Amino acid sequence: MSGILKDLLVQLDLERLEENLFRGDSRDIGGRSVFGGQVLGQALMAAGRTVEDRRCHSIHGYFLRPGDMEAPIVYEVDRIRDGRSFTTRRVVAIQHGRAIFNLSASFQVVEDGVEHQSRMPDLPGPDGLMSETELRREVAHRVPEKVRDVFTRERAIEIRPVEPIDLFEPAKHPPRKHCWIRARGSLPDDFALHQCMLAYASDFTLLSTAARPHGLSFLQRHVQAASLDHAMWFHREFRMDDWLLYVQDSPSASNGRGFNRGSLYTRDSRLIASVAQEGLIRIHPE
Repeated sequence: MSGILKDLLVQLDLERLEENLFRGDSRDIGGRSVFGGQVLGQALMAAGRTVEDRRCHSIHGYFLRPGDMEAPIVYEVDRIRDGRSFTTRRVVAIQHGRAIFNLSASFQVVEDGVEHQSRMPDLPGPDGLMSETELRREVAHRVPEKVRDVFTRERAIEIRPVEPIDLFEPAKHPPRKHCWIRARGSLPDDFALHQCMLAYASDFTLLSTAARPHGLSFLQRHVQAASLDHAMWFHREFRMDDWLLYVQDSPSASNGRGFNRGSLYTRDSRLIASVAQEGLIRIHPE
């Protein structure tokens, strides 16, 4: 297991402060504030630490304020309901006495039922595709030296775009894209951990789908972008240390917001999760 993956596992392994209180730390991965996927993954972990013998099947979260990377985040879990089949938890992430994020999570007893799924698109596999890190290193000379190290640093999640674009001067493309994702090393056999890792990873590439038809990149200084909300539904078992195809599209952008959807498939074509997100996309005078 790589050192950066071990570090992510440490981030997700929250410190328990009290029965329903947990604390986590942040890492700088190149943004102006705490990465939204980190808060998603940690909040889901906090909720799961208060549930036994049930699996999370859906989460719905709202990003309320930018997170401070220098301060710990406290996660307060509200045990809303424990039913016969379903359990509901609400989590509030707090920094400096104010809520920065809230999450609702629902857990279910594993049971059998009817099954169907949408078909996985026929696309090139991950083998032979350049990783996002390799693509960034090719254009690192165009980045200010003071942020070059963070810009080219490997992440715990490896991303291989199927249709890479110019990160600084992107051409206009249809509002859809595809990439392969996986953890950079083997993970323990803990499905709840794999779910938290997927929640973390699902926020990396989704919002930029809405920028593709406008020829915009979030590396452009006049473009302001931030996740506003995020929802996920877990359908089937998976492993984050196996390749997953992330199919993304953006049906609409309006009023300074872009709406995006995602579907995640295993290499053997099983649909394992669905994602929806709306994000802020503002264009300022250059």
